[in-house]
Amino acid sequence: MTEQKDPSATPRVSVISGPTAVGKGTVVNRLKELHPEVFVSISVTTRAPRAGEVDGVHYHFIDDAGFDRLTAHEGLLEWAVVHGKHRYGTPRGPVEEAVSQGRVVVLEIDLQGARQVRQTYPEAQQIFLEPPSWEELVRRLVGRGTENAEQRERRLVTAKEELARVGEFDHVVINHEIDQTVEDLVGLLGL
Repeated sequence: MTEQKDPSATPRVSVISGPTAVGKGTVVNRLKELHPEVFVSISVTTRAPRAGEVDGVHYHFIDDAGFDRLTAHEGLLEWAVVHGKHRYGTPRGPVEEAVSQGRVVVLEIDLQGARQVRQTYPEAQQIFLEPPSWEELVRRLVGRGTENAEQRERRLVTAKEELARVGEFDHVVINHEIDQTVEDLVGLLGL
């Protein structure tokens, strides 16, 4: 006899957060490949696309005026200025629709956004993705080659602040190796 999962036993909304270059995007993309039934929100941002990023797939890239319209009309579940420069946010409508359909929802967002989601979805599970070490985080950031030295330094300052707030989260998953990290997340999401 197969045991049925109680759908109310696992939070329907889970926040995955962590410092820059910890591998949030890589981990969440692998999770989506293995579990396409999971709804993963696509954030909006005012920053320019990096090489290889596709509008509507990786982010919705919008200008400042478009972002202002979303915030003025409560179109964002959360939003923040990240690394002191660009704004990022989670569109409210798609998340609310996925929740109403009973889907497992994953929000890949920064610490500021995670705090805001606690107000809207206090039952949301908060998961912090942590690097195996500071040195590894720096290596990953430098290795991806998407930021200049000034941008990297700004991101590392933010990363230190975020790592100091790990106690605000329900669960901590150390991203040593992607397959194990995804397996740990699958368990936390009840998939």
